[in-house]
Amino acid sequence: MRFRRLARAASLGIFLMLLAAAGHLAASDLYLRMDPALIGAAALAMRTLVWIWLPAVIVIATALLFGRIFCGYICPMGITIDATDKCFAPRRKKNKTAHAPSLRLKYYILAFMAGSALFGVTFVYWAAPLSLVTRFYSLVFYPVLYMVSDKAVSAFYPIASHLDLRTLMFLEINPPRFATGFFVLLFFAAVFAAVKISPRFWCRYLCPSGAILALASKKPLFRRQVNSECNQCGLCANKCPMAAINPDAPETTRHEECIACMQCRQICPQNAVAFSAGLATDLQKAESISPVRRQVLLYGLAGAGTAAVALTGLKVVAGDESQKGTVRHTRLIRPPGALPEPDFLAACVRCGQCMAACPTNTLQPVWFDAGLLGLFSPAVTPRRKYCDPKCTACGQVCPTGAIAQIPKSERTWAKIGTAVIYRQQCLAWEYKKSCMVCDEVCPYDALEFEKRPDLPYPVPHVLEDRCAGCGHCEHACPVYNQAAIVVTPMNALRLSPGQSFEYTAKSRGFTLQLAPGEAKQPPAVSGYPGGGLPDTAPHGNKGMAPGFDEGG
Repeated sequence: MRFRRLARAASLGIFLMLLAAAGHLAASDLYLRMDPALIGAAALAMRTLVWIWLPAVIVIATALLFGRIFCGYICPMGITIDATDKCFAPRRKKNKTAHAPSLRLKYYILAFMAGSALFGVTFVYWAAPLSLVTRFYSLVFYPVLYMVSDKAVSAFYPIASHLDLRTLMFLEINPPRFATGFFVLLFFAAVFAAVKISPRFWCRYLCPSGAILALASKKPLFRRQVNSECNQCGLCANKCPMAAINPDAPETTRHEECIACMQCRQICPQNAVAFSAGLATDLQKAESISPVRRQVLLYGLAGAGTAAVALTGLKVVAGDESQKGTVRHTRLIRPPGALPEPDFLAACVRCGQCMAACPTNTLQPVWFDAGLLGLFSPAVTPRRKYCDPKCTACGQVCPTGAIAQIPKSERTWAKIGTAVIYRQQCLAWEYKKSCMVCDEVCPYDALEFEKRPDLPYPVPHVLEDRCAGCGHCEHACPVYNQAAIVVTPMNALRLSPGQSFEYTAKSRGFTLQLAPGEAKQPPAVSGYPGGGLPDTAPHGNKGMAPGFDEGG
């Protein structure tokens, strides 16, 4: 038991360390690539297999030898649920499985997800354990941790100032914020509270990865063995967190449910339980186990049929982006390197890893901007922050290739959209004020100014062949609330794997080159987006915001 506690603590620690280092370590997505359901659904939806998914194959192979040891010792989702079970578990002892669903439910969920993946649509992000737990820690846990740390540093400032601890005096922590964090928190609150029904409720009844490992571990080499000293007391069955022991015949085991936690061995008063390699005893051959293998094909067909019916009215998602009648959100900007939209939605497992790795916090999960099937997928939000034209972090941490890894030599050619000026909101066009903020911050030098006889100051135009859609201009625009210059997905380069961004951009007439020097933002003013002042010109205020001047 001590070994198990150490192994689980080490696994969770490594997982959190890799998540914190997302974008800086090549193996930061290792745990995601170990999830059999996540990788299996992505492989079916994308119709491809790649060597980076080998960890999931290894996890399935271990189930053949050691049973669901991954669930019991390595899976961060299971470890987190075990930890919270101690907090949410009811104090009074009762029959926790009296109203629980059938253990077969996870096989139905797995079959439905496999069926939908065959049609190129992935729902695995609703149930794959590593996708869910990564989303929880990256979108909820770490932002809260950063926020608490920021408050602690602020509270400690007087002491640091008195002791002249300048490192702490000038330490700045910027907590990231994510759009769907509260929903993720509520979702996991329900998952944690399900212990009121039974321990490890998610792992027992809903986990599709658990279902895959259960199919592979019906008769593992290393498994629970019970000798003749067993007195049928039933203590092991009552304590088993996975209901893997038959309460009417404690010497029998549902090996496909057993996670080798060894609690039964520890609490057995007769020392009749052991975990070892070997053939089943006569008692164990009489196990009353549901014949799930014979029903998997039926479930798979049912899942595929259900998915086909569900997709009848959603076929627009599977069509080409340029197809007539396709409705796209005018501000849905995908990260650089994102596959064409149908392929992207099929491959993206909504794990949140790219958002956690994004150094500017511009990547945010969307609600219905991309339709029902685009829930929680990542999008660039320039008003929050720009997309660094030299950064490739999101592609480096994507476990399925939904966001391709872009060579640094091609990163500046990865156009994600084009900026558009709303003249009726622009301070230079509409309110006849001098403003050059968008030009000052643009790293591509994609703005030019025109002197018009009817306007006192030069007005901006976007050079579309030079604009990469990075969002520097929209983020820095001093117009309050809705920026006067915004990025749209127009002319974004969404390429299939193996295509060159530089070649494609040049063939379309784009001249995407970073201007000499680093783009600088105007001075920040607390409380207003983009670091500017609110646009009060319509109310007669003639004051100048940062980046303005009176003389033009």
